[in-house]
Amino acid sequence: GGGHTQGEQRALRLIFESGLTPHNLPRLVDKNPIVAIESLILILTAPEKSSTARNKNEYLSALAGMDMSIHSMEVVNRLATHSARAGGGGARIAAGKQQKQTLHRGEGEIQPLLHPEYIHLYISTCISSCESMSYDRHLQNKSVRLLCVFLQSLIRNGIVSVEDLFVEVQAFCIEFSRIREAATLFQILKSR
Repeated sequence: GGGHTQGEQRALRLIFESGLTPHNLPRLVDKNPIVAIESLILILTAPEKSSTARNKNEYLSALAGMDMSIHSMEVVNRLATHSARAGGGGARIAAGKQQKQTLHRGEGEIQPLLHPEYIHLYISTCISSCESMSYDRHLQNKSVRLLCVFLQSLIRNGIVSVEDLFVEVQAFCIEFSRIREAATLFQILKSR
């Protein structure tokens, strides 16, 4: 069944020996998003019985509660699309051949790598960040554009459903309708 290869187990040990914790994860995301992505994929795909598995939610909460930045968005986006590609939980599926059998293992569906709840929490954090930037119009416009493009990508890839976010994102689009990307996102929401 699932689980990690020896190489992945070694890498996982290295991650913990390096001192990565949910508390300092945001620092790694800001300084080196690529390493953060690889580390999180290993942590989040660790077998349920391992001690790592028990901390998964703490890592996810730390990520979801991060300040909005291009790096935190990149990490959330990569983890969200990773789950969509790899079919979630256990070992990554070789060449997609076994995909169908692996979808219903044991007690039902495999959990996606990044649970929608955490993606929604992160989006809410980003919306709040944008709203609180009124002191710097240029930064606010840039951040709103970034968030709109990020949301369009999540919607396009079927990672978030419009229904789940409709009210919050619609209000955001209306508030920032002066920005072209927000107006575009609003049209996408209306058309679904």
